[in-house]
Amino acid sequence: MKIALIGPVYPYRGGIAHHTTLLAQHLSERHDIQLISFNRLYPRWLFPGRSDRDPSRFPLHADAEYLLDPLNPLTWWRVGQHVRQFQPELLILPWWVTFMVPAWLGLIWLGRRWTRAKVLFLCHNVLAHEGGALQRAMVRLTLSRGDAAIVQSRTELATLARLAPDLKAAYTPHPTYAGIGQIPAEARSQGIRAESGTGKVTILYFGFIRPYKGLHVLLDAMPAVLAELPACLLAVGEVWGSRAEYDTHITRLGIGEYVTLLDEYVPNEHLADYFGVADVVVLPYLSATQSGVAQLAFGFGLPVIASRVGGLPETVRDGQTGLLVSPGDPKTLADAIIRFFHERLGGPMRANIRADQERFSWTHMVETIEMLAADMT
Repeated sequence: MKIALIGPVYPYRGGIAHHTTLLAQHLSERHDIQLISFNRLYPRWLFPGRSDRDPSRFPLHADAEYLLDPLNPLTWWRVGQHVRQFQPELLILPWWVTFMVPAWLGLIWLGRRWTRAKVLFLCHNVLAHEGGALQRAMVRLTLSRGDAAIVQSRTELATLARLAPDLKAAYTPHPTYAGIGQIPAEARSQGIRAESGTGKVTILYFGFIRPYKGLHVLLDAMPAVLAELPACLLAVGEVWGSRAEYDTHITRLGIGEYVTLLDEYVPNEHLADYFGVADVVVLPYLSATQSGVAQLAFGFGLPVIASRVGGLPETVRDGQTGLLVSPGDPKTLADAIIRFFHERLGGPMRANIRADQERFSWTHMVETIEMLAADMT
């Protein structure tokens, strides 16, 4: 099958770019792929982080044509011409933010005019974490123009059914991100490893630090954890907002000696430095669809303690590959962390994670795409 896939890949950073790249790699093993990416993803005024570029020396790689600027209709036309020359049977568009609505609508119109391709949306978030009635209207307008969609949690499947009830949809779990950390061992920094071997257990919070991801809940849980365990917390990820608020919160709680807050985006070659020294990953999200960080943790064989929100209960098997807690409740979170270490759950959970990896195979994603493509013909 000839498939045109349009989405961010390296040098853009973050989970969507990783996902698009890994999907292109696995699709290309079975199909003829045209991969088109962006020559500009976000204008500087819209992006809250320091940079949208991946600083990794060992990035994921996929051969792409960098053609699309969401704010420049002339580039939509150029992309449409490239797709026209390729004549795909399927056009795959990632969906994660309403900023992409004009570009996606333009490309769908051109694709239907110049090709016979069916349009498949690959939904990372049906609705963004912040938004209201206008956002829902834009989601309906755009996704209803597609022929089918894939979501990566059953809660997202229900959301999609409410917003676009006539759209053919399928669910498949978020695939593994294990491949991101597979780089030459000699390329990894060793700095953080000097902090291991201190007799403390290490709790890792990883990923962009945004209010809905609940780092403040984990900080509030730490005094109770420290009363029971010799523990330290590594909070690693670029702060979107005010770092000073977190520093003040840590000082107010009196836990500064036990918390390291690294306000930075982590290159691929440094991932093992943090996941390799951790005993457990904690995701105290207040809301979620699914989590690439959970898949990254599992790829390193690490159990996950996560909030029972969105698709996380479908990813983390409570008591088997991690623990699930109520969102926004520091006491419940502290109790789960203490239980994890007191009951020595790490070893059995690591074994379960190894046995569980097949259900997160990229093969499932590829086969779901193939199934929907066959249904649309």
